[in-house]
Amino acid sequence: MLIEGFLLGVIVATSLTAGAFFIRFWRQTRDQLFLLFGAAFIIEGLNRLVFLFLEDPDEGIPAVFGVRLFAYLLILAAIIRKNRA
Repeated sequence: MLIEGFLLGVIVATSLTAGAFFIRFWRQTRDQLFLLFGAAFIIEGLNRLVFLFLEDPDEGIPAVFGVRLFAYLLILAAIIRKNRA
C-alpha cells in the first residue's frame, strides 16, 4: 500500500499542477477551453486526494466514479465548445 499511496500522491500533485497551469492560461487568454480543462484537472486531483484517504479504496464506488465522470464531461464539453466556435 505504501507505493500505491506514493503514486497516488504523484497523480494528485501533477493533476493540481496541470489545473493551475490551465487556470493561469485562462487568466491570460480568457479562453474558456483553458478554464474548463483547469477545472477538470483540479476536480480530478481533489478526487484522487480524497481517494487516498479512503480506508477501503475501490474505484468502482459510485461517488468516486461520478466525480471522475463529471471531470471528463467537462473536458468533452470544452472540446465541443471550442470546435463549434
